[in-house]
Amino acid sequence: MVVGSLTVETDVVVIGSGPGGYVAAIRAAQQGLDVMVIEKEKKLGGVCLNVGCIPTKALITSSDYFNVLKDLENMGISAKDINIDLSKMNEWKEGIISKMERGIKGLFDKYGIEVIEGVASFKDKNTLAISGQSDVETISFKHAIVATGSSPIQIPGFEFDGDKVISSNEGINLQEVPKKVVIIGGGYIGTELGTVYGKLGSEVHILEGTNQLIGVMDKDIVDVVAKRLPEFGVTIHYNSKATGCDKTDSGVIVHFESEGKQESIEADKVMVVVGRKPNSSGLNLEAAGVTVNERGFIEVDKQQKTNIDSILAIGDVVGNPMLAHKASAEAKVAGEVVAGKKTYFDNQVIPAVVFNDPELVSVGMRKVEAEQRGIKVIEKKFPYAALARAHMFDRADGFIKVVAEEGSDLVLGVHAAGPHVSEIIAEATLAIEMGATVKDLTLTIHPHPTISEGLSEAAEVVEGKAIHIYSPPKDLGSQK
Repeated sequence: MVVGSLTVETDVVVIGSGPGGYVAAIRAAQQGLDVMVIEKEKKLGGVCLNVGCIPTKALITSSDYFNVLKDLENMGISAKDINIDLSKMNEWKEGIISKMERGIKGLFDKYGIEVIEGVASFKDKNTLAISGQSDVETISFKHAIVATGSSPIQIPGFEFDGDKVISSNEGINLQEVPKKVVIIGGGYIGTELGTVYGKLGSEVHILEGTNQLIGVMDKDIVDVVAKRLPEFGVTIHYNSKATGCDKTDSGVIVHFESEGKQESIEADKVMVVVGRKPNSSGLNLEAAGVTVNERGFIEVDKQQKTNIDSILAIGDVVGNPMLAHKASAEAKVAGEVVAGKKTYFDNQVIPAVVFNDPELVSVGMRKVEAEQRGIKVIEKKFPYAALARAHMFDRADGFIKVVAEEGSDLVLGVHAAGPHVSEIIAEATLAIEMGATVKDLTLTIHPHPTISEGLSEAAEVVEGKAIHIYSPPKDLGSQK
């Protein structure tokens, strides 16, 4: 590339440095390409590292420790005078973020990836205009990878002010624990942050517009969490629609309609977490001829290519599911495609995790989805109550569920609620990707005592051969 001038040239320019952008940059550099990254923020890592996955899960971990310490007497441990220092907690959280960012910077240095701080917009299909950076105004590229992520959605009457009406971005950076907080939206983020602040001592109210939290997962899975939330000071208002708010000197009054009745809650903060929108506007994609759908998502094929061969896109900006690991998987594809490799994003399934208490996981088909496709399935559960390791965590109210195709024994889906299930869902994902059968799971020896045993036990329930719970024998087609 030509450096130190107003115009630079490069093989690949990546717009955004989140879990999609930085991974795409590294993979492209590994192919021997000249790579530049454009980042509008002061820090690398994008939403996930700075205001999303990492800080949220850090707060979940610390609030879990605080909550557990208060309730260990049945294990023979008495912990008294436990206090919260939110500033110290935030300092610890920021320390993790800094370590991860330094890791990305170090890798960029080793691979010779240059970072330009600025805002990118397309001039045409091979040129970017850069604003906000003094010595680079234009980048000429052979390929561009758009990895600009997504932003919180605002709703009428609840425009973000960064103080009393906030998004999750501010929600993970509060300087003191609010006495009372209203969360609009009972999805992943709403229930996770609701649990965090409930455990830290807040009175939390979640307004959910439907009759179920986390609607993308099975109700029986979600109900395990819904039943526990009140233990943490969280009240769920189902079928409730937020209609507006009034700011006061001390906080905010949230108005909502619930079951046909008008109600109000006065709180210190209201956090709006009803979803996210793609960061595609402002890129001037029309100048490059890139197709964007009516929802603002960039349309791509299995090689992450847009309708313009020189421009690819990955992550949240191309559509759901908006998950960091999905963005990274797409990034590896894009980073090889720009080098001329015949690489495709052809994964069968993408696992989803909600880091609640207990954790929720889901991968592959749910029973209702299989039936909608005309597939006959067997769905069986193995309860955490029969899993020794779960009792050691004093959390035995969950279960692991396997969905298998009737007759072929093929594993179609795995869904679970319980402690540490986030650490076993990768095995289930691999099983589905490899076309494993239920027998493949049951014949795989799982170490004892672990949570992972629950997966093989659930598969044995499907086979009618469960050891640790009673299940009547049932032959599968593959056993005949």
